[in-house]
Amino acid sequence: MVIPTSAEPSAAPDAAASAAPDPAPGAAPTAAGRRGFTFLQVTVALQTLAILFQASTAGLLLSTTYGETLHSVGARVMYGASMLYLLAAILAWRPGGGPARPVLYATGFLVLASVQVVLGVAHEPAPHVPLGVVMFGLSLLDLGRGLSAARHRA
Repeated sequence: MVIPTSAEPSAAPDAAASAAPDPAPGAAPTAAGRRGFTFLQVTVALQTLAILFQASTAGLLLSTTYGETLHSVGARVMYGASMLYLLAAILAWRPGGGPARPVLYATGFLVLASVQVVLGVAHEPAPHVPLGVVMFGLSLLDLGRGLSAARHRA
C-alpha cells in the first residue's frame, strides 16, 4: 500500500483508512501484521535446544544405563539441527536477499558439530565437554542476536 505524500493528490480523503479494514477475529494475519519467527530463528532455537539436551544427557551418560542411547540420539539430532541451520541461512541469504553473515555462523557451527562427533566417537571427553559448552554459549549468543535484531526491525 502506498501512502500519498502531500505532493501526491489523494483519490479520496479516506482512501488510506478504507484500504486496510480490520481483519475478522480468528482470521490469519496479513504479512504486515504477522509477528512470528523466521525459519532461520527457529533453526537456531532448535540447535540451541539440541545442544542443551546433549548437556543433560551427558550427565545421564555417567549415571544411567540408557544415557549412552539418549546421548547418541541427541548427537544425531544436534548434527541435523546444525545442517538445517545452514540450509535456513542459505535460503535466507540467496533467494531471500538477506545478509551472508548467518551463513558464516551456520558453517562454523557445522564444523564445530563435526569436530564434536569425531571427539565423541573417539571417546575423548577432555576436549569434547569444553567444546560442547562453547557451542552452547555461541548458539545462545546467536539466538539472542537474531531475536534482538528481529525486535528492532518490528
